[in-house]
Amino acid sequence: MDFHLELIVLPVADVDRARDFYRRIGFHEDLDYVGGPDFRVVHVTPPGSACSIVFGTGIGTAEPGSVENVHLVVRDIEAARAFLLARGVPVSEVFHDADGIFHHGGQEKRAPGLYPGRLSYASFASFADPDGNGFLLQEVTERRR
Repeated sequence: MDFHLELIVLPVADVDRARDFYRRIGFHEDLDYVGGPDFRVVHVTPPGSACSIVFGTGIGTAEPGSVENVHLVVRDIEAARAFLLARGVPVSEVFHDADGIFHHGGQEKRAPGLYPGRLSYASFASFADPDGNGFLLQEVTERRR
């Protein structure tokens, strides 16, 4: 049985501001549908991804900015960080977890720099959209399957 994760709903306060942000960082706008004064759906997809993001009006009840740790997997975290910075997005320095491979919640266990030996899955950088929904860049150079 295959299960395909294809959509994440993000709560935002200002749909146009969110749409402009995701466009600015290179996401493809798949749909911007208005179904009345209380219903709007914007569907965007990160470049190269099979999973998309949806935000809008009347599509959920979560508080704007309440989503955290959405991972955007990249092959080169330093290049991805530079790409976002060039588009005006504040991005943390690259970090790894002080106690292991995967990051702990919060910032307490963050160690600066790439994971020693640049082990796949172990280096991160964080940023947020204008509402505060949190994203992590995660460097994956070799898949373990």
